[in-house]
Amino acid sequence: MNSQTSKAILCYLIGAVFLFVCISIGISAGSLSIPFLTSAEVLWRSLWNLDMPVTINETHATIIWNIRLPRVLLAALVGSSLALAGAAFQGLLKNPLADPYTLGVSSGAALGAVFVLFLGLSIPLLGSFTLPVVSILTGFLTLFFLLGFVRFIEKSLTTETIILAGIIVSSFLGSLISLLIALTEDELRQIISWLMGSVAMRGWDYIWLNVPFFVLGAGLLFANRKELNALVFGEETAKTLGVDTDKRRMTILAGASLLTGAAVSVSGTIGFVGLVIPHLVRLLFGPDHRLLLPMSIFTGGGFLVLTDLAARTIISPKELPIGVITAIIGAPIFGILLFQQRLKRMK
Repeated sequence: MNSQTSKAILCYLIGAVFLFVCISIGISAGSLSIPFLTSAEVLWRSLWNLDMPVTINETHATIIWNIRLPRVLLAALVGSSLALAGAAFQGLLKNPLADPYTLGVSSGAALGAVFVLFLGLSIPLLGSFTLPVVSILTGFLTLFFLLGFVRFIEKSLTTETIILAGIIVSSFLGSLISLLIALTEDELRQIISWLMGSVAMRGWDYIWLNVPFFVLGAGLLFANRKELNALVFGEETAKTLGVDTDKRRMTILAGASLLTGAAVSVSGTIGFVGLVIPHLVRLLFGPDHRLLLPMSIFTGGGFLVLTDLAARTIISPKELPIGVITAIIGAPIFGILLFQQRLKRMK
């Protein structure tokens, strides 16, 4: 076993432990604190459908299994998705300011969700899943429109054109969202609350809905992690290494957009996770995407679990939108990172 493999295994272990600790804290802590050992026993017995001992409060068992566990797992899933997509976008576009929202995919997903809430839409056979499914579809339609628009402008999908087109599309979709909000009446509070981001009261169904999209999106990115390393050095360099740049770029964009659309569909718009977490991971573990991508999953998931815990406990029994907390934490951290990078360039 070489030193590089040993380093990767050690990093994976650190990341897995970090995520496990965050999930454990998220399940046990809250407005009603429950001992960790009690939480662990409830989870074990619920998992294997065993009877609860008389020493465990039935209310505690219900809170842990039906409320906190799905909420914490969904937060981990959303955080991992956004961080992983952010790492892919930053590597692909060679831009430290790139994140899941750069290409307007999140704005497209948000527009679909707001449209569903605005009309009170419920598609037969989908029922309560109408909102997430429509959100994912509109996110993908946004990506296809963006790529078609860029292709119309120029044949080659250059990074600069993709970023500029993404800004245009995102701004346009944002204005449509604002228009729908201006036209709403009774739905206004629900739409505003959703746009600020939350993983509260989603339940197990939303986790099972999100998992297939996460697996598919992450699979596409992991299958192209070596190509991402090559694309970081530029298109010409990647082509000399035998990389089909257009095909790989499309695949990476599809994987990252799928992760973003699925995350936005169940949690609303949560900013800065996909922007800040990949930066921190890159500083701690290096720029190699073979290590950067999995560590972004662990770090992003753990970060959003802790952020959600803060959102539901700071002003308990009321809750803050999780998007507000991520912005309050993420904006200063990102400012510091940019300042440090500027100092390095001046030296």
